[in-house]
Amino acid sequence: MKIARIETIALRIPFTTGGQSAGGVWGAKDLQVADSLLVKITTDSGLTGWGETFGFTAIPAVKLVIDSILAPELIGRDVTSREKSMLDLQKKFHVFGRSGAFIYGLSAIDIALWDIAGKAANQPVYQLLGGSEATSLACYASLIRYADPDLIRRNVQRAIEAGYRHLKLHEVDVECVRAAREAAGPDIEITLDVNCPWTVREALDMTEKLRPFNLRWIEEPVWPPENYSGLAAVRKHGGIPVAAGENASTLMDFQHLLEASAVDFIQPSPAKMGGITELQKVFALANANNVAVMVHTFYDGPGLLASVHASAALGGSKALVEWRYFDLEAQLYGDAIIPRNGRIGVPQGPGLGIEPDPDVIRDYRLEL
Repeated sequence: MKIARIETIALRIPFTTGGQSAGGVWGAKDLQVADSLLVKITTDSGLTGWGETFGFTAIPAVKLVIDSILAPELIGRDVTSREKSMLDLQKKFHVFGRSGAFIYGLSAIDIALWDIAGKAANQPVYQLLGGSEATSLACYASLIRYADPDLIRRNVQRAIEAGYRHLKLHEVDVECVRAAREAAGPDIEITLDVNCPWTVREALDMTEKLRPFNLRWIEEPVWPPENYSGLAAVRKHGGIPVAAGENASTLMDFQHLLEASAVDFIQPSPAKMGGITELQKVFALANANNVAVMVHTFYDGPGLLASVHASAALGGSKALVEWRYFDLEAQLYGDAIIPRNGRIGVPQGPGLGIEPDPDVIRDYRLEL
């Protein structure tokens, strides 16, 4: 069975957020649309597989790389040679960068090829990864940055009323974190992703102020994100567990993170770092180093499904799935994957287990 066609499909879906966004690394202030990039691979036997790259403003560059460089290299290759093909293309194009558009594009392609592998075997992807008894996983509501204590209180309460017992904030102000903790009470687990804003000294000063709020982890507290020794210093002296990894792009990046003893929780992002093929290797590395994996899933399509399958098979009972708390106008999978009472179902169908809704693709397709 060979790859016959690779198609890239950009989507733009409006969302509401429970108030105005303060902006962040993923978009400008008052952002009200979520852009994503899907990849559809069709085989010569007619089987199709779906993948996804990390989206937003990266989409035009990734689409160009896939359409003009990666897809022509892959047409005609055997779909069962997935790992070899991914390594071949990493080696061939490494001179153009080991992060960004090339790796993002390969990530989506790899996820789509795993979808095809599961469909060919008539098994869900989690079974191909070793199996799991879990039919659902706990997830956390990943809130946007509001930078407004009143909006934070309102949306924390809204998430808790929807059944979430785990929350993630993207705030960088102590008073905003205080508001979240006051609204949530002592029993709700809160994590804080600050998206790499501080020097090591600034991060240590902030962790001293944040310690009273009993955070499960602080995520990417130092700039630049590859300052692994800086992360290690914050982990050692800050008094709050440290999480990082969504900006790591290759297996070597994750090895360096672990060698530096930089994290308590490592966060590979399958739509950014090589797909399921590389994700399972990060799980093995982390297990060897006794570090928990919390897969980064700030997306809603096949990348999310890939994360759910891998977390179910490889993450164990303590795995958490990130749910982007965006209130999208339309869901690519309808109601099939929306969390219920703070838990997300593990798809049981072949491959990734759920097919995208063609009406959503038709109605929200973005021409680039």
